[in-house]
Amino acid sequence: MFITRWGGSRRCIYASRRKAVQAWRYQSTTTAATPTISPALLGRARALAAEHAQLSKKLNCEYDKQLAKQAGALSAVAEALNGWEAANNSLPELQQLIKDPSTDAELRSLAAEELATTSEELSTLSKELQASLIPQHPFADMPCLVEIRPGAGGNEAALFAGDLLRMYRAFCKRKGLRANLLKLDSSASVSSDDQIEEAVLEIDAAGAYDIFRCEAGVHRVQRVPATENKGRTHTSAVSVLVLPNFPEQGEEEMGAANFDDPSSDYYIDPGDVRTDVMRARGAGGQHVNTTDSAVRLTHIPTNTVIAIQDSRSQPKNRAKAWQILRAKLAQQRRDAREEEMAQLRVSVIGVARMGRGDKIRTYNWSQQRVTDHRSGITLHHLDDILEGGESLDQVMSSVKEWLKTRDVESLIADEEAERAKSEGVARKTHQ
Repeated sequence: MFITRWGGSRRCIYASRRKAVQAWRYQSTTTAATPTISPALLGRARALAAEHAQLSKKLNCEYDKQLAKQAGALSAVAEALNGWEAANNSLPELQQLIKDPSTDAELRSLAAEELATTSEELSTLSKELQASLIPQHPFADMPCLVEIRPGAGGNEAALFAGDLLRMYRAFCKRKGLRANLLKLDSSASVSSDDQIEEAVLEIDAAGAYDIFRCEAGVHRVQRVPATENKGRTHTSAVSVLVLPNFPEQGEEEMGAANFDDPSSDYYIDPGDVRTDVMRARGAGGQHVNTTDSAVRLTHIPTNTVIAIQDSRSQPKNRAKAWQILRAKLAQQRRDAREEEMAQLRVSVIGVARMGRGDKIRTYNWSQQRVTDHRSGITLHHLDDILEGGESLDQVMSSVKEWLKTRDVESLIADEEAERAKSEGVARKTHQ
């Protein structure tokens, strides 16, 4: 009974009475929208919670490592659903208590206050429940490779590519992430990160892919180049590609990442790869230019080419080339599946997935402004962002929230599509 729940010291009742009456009057004069969650997602959550309960029952009888892992993955959904249902189920009782003319005025005012609090909590719990349903990205826990390549804009684009490389290295240093430069092709006569043609930065830390995947796309810069005599603003672009970084097989237990399994994203048939060795070009000393240390791998089915000449050792260059090739092909396969799913969802959520070729962020020097075109955030802290400071954290966090929203939309679309498919099959069977 609610009287038992609300019973207690009269001092507590009178201490909160003024606030409670205000809350009650607000509830009486406005129609508060009860926070809701999509029926499709709610059905999915309940199905996963039921699966978690079954797994827990089996584990109580006999422990199994695989079952324990599955149950652990579902525990967040079960806990979030329990919290949401507890808050949601209390709303009708509170509303009835307020409407009942026989309810004591003090009790009614306290119930009104609790109703406002519970409604606010329910909104938060709804977001937590939706977030718990988003499946973890298959590469989320992995280290990553960040590939930076200038696009349209000539020398200015190459200079901005160098700015982005320094930005990410400074960000990694501030966050305590180990960053290694795997590849640096400079357009200058000597190796430099001021003006680059291509750079591959390895972030060797678990979860680095999940941190940096929001950076993948086309970064646009608007500024007056140093070579511009008339002070005109030029627009240039740099593409950033974020790839999962796979250790060599046997270096650690990879689980599902089986390089020998043809059905795996990480598998590459050696027969599909042509290997060429040659003498390196450019700066680097006499040894680099007089031995066959450079390695070029060509994946024939996709025409993906990886050329590495950074080291004087051919085996080291070969290992780096395979590392990057494996990462690129795995990402391409993942993107192809996501693009296929996006096309299926267009009819439901109205928009397709933003491709890597789309402009994602603009850096405007004259206004000291950075705008991310996905989350819509705009900050006038350009210098701090380019130094890898806390402002960059704000931008990246806003994009991650945007990605969560898109993931929730995709989940709803998938559930509704599955429901429509099931209903269609049921109608055909009935006919």
